[in-house]
Amino acid sequence: MDQLQAIRAFARVVEAGNFSRAADSLQMPNATLTKLVQALESHLGVRLLQRTTRRVTVTAEGAAYYERTARLLKELDDIDASFGSAQRKPRGPLRIDMGASVASMIVIPALPEFLAAYPDIRISLAVSDRHTNLIGENVDCVIRGGAVTDETLVARQIGSAPWVTCAAPAYWRAHGTPQHPHDLCDGHTLVGYLGGTGQRALPLRFAQGADKLEVMPPQLFGVNESNAHAAAGLAGLGIMQTFRYTARPYLLSGALVEVLPEWRPAPYPFYVVYPPNRHMSQRLRVFIDWITARFAAAM
Repeated sequence: MDQLQAIRAFARVVEAGNFSRAADSLQMPNATLTKLVQALESHLGVRLLQRTTRRVTVTAEGAAYYERTARLLKELDDIDASFGSAQRKPRGPLRIDMGASVASMIVIPALPEFLAAYPDIRISLAVSDRHTNLIGENVDCVIRGGAVTDETLVARQIGSAPWVTCAAPAYWRAHGTPQHPHDLCDGHTLVGYLGGTGQRALPLRFAQGADKLEVMPPQLFGVNESNAHAAAGLAGLGIMQTFRYTARPYLLSGALVEVLPEWRPAPYPFYVVYPPNRHMSQRLRVFIDWITARFAAAM
């Protein structure tokens, strides 16, 4: 048995979800793939996969084996990519996680230019506003806003996003336009962005010179995803404070109207975060350079 080939075959079955798709992606007969996985199970003395006529399920032992070997395969690919022609032409898979508004407003619209420049890189993009375990989930990098508190990870700032306080025109007509942040606590309602594990709405933050304050208008509606947060503001459900890149097209069209521009808080920093690795892959390196330039253009 070629153990490395068998491990790659097993990993591809786990990732593809069945033997047929895995065999197609590896360009090998289904029977050959099956024999490789069976040989690996025999070598280890455990069952890695439960097979039925309709589905393949990873056993507990299989999940643990995949988690450990996937990192080894990735490191081996990264080492290979650092030598020879692969360094001049980045290739291979790249797993990235980022928030919804960053994905839809900044990254995805420009991805065709990146993939045209690097056609041999395959991107798997997870979109969420939750915390991601980079090591445990085998993710190459995440794009996140705010301070990075995990000192075991590498964080590189790629930009800062200005804030805007806004609401739909119909909302301002119904509730009046504030002249000071404190006015928002009198007769106004908040479209709350629910952040953190406690799922509490984040307060509205304001700054003017040395003056800094937070206000918390009554909340009738809250949501924990950035695109839905913007949609709620557009629907007239209340005031929202969001990033200017998210609101920009709606401000230009008049679908949202900004208030208190002289009270904007400090821009919010964004970072690309990745595990420390002596062999950073060339594909991750070129993506980080590209996303840094993309953020600079979008802000």
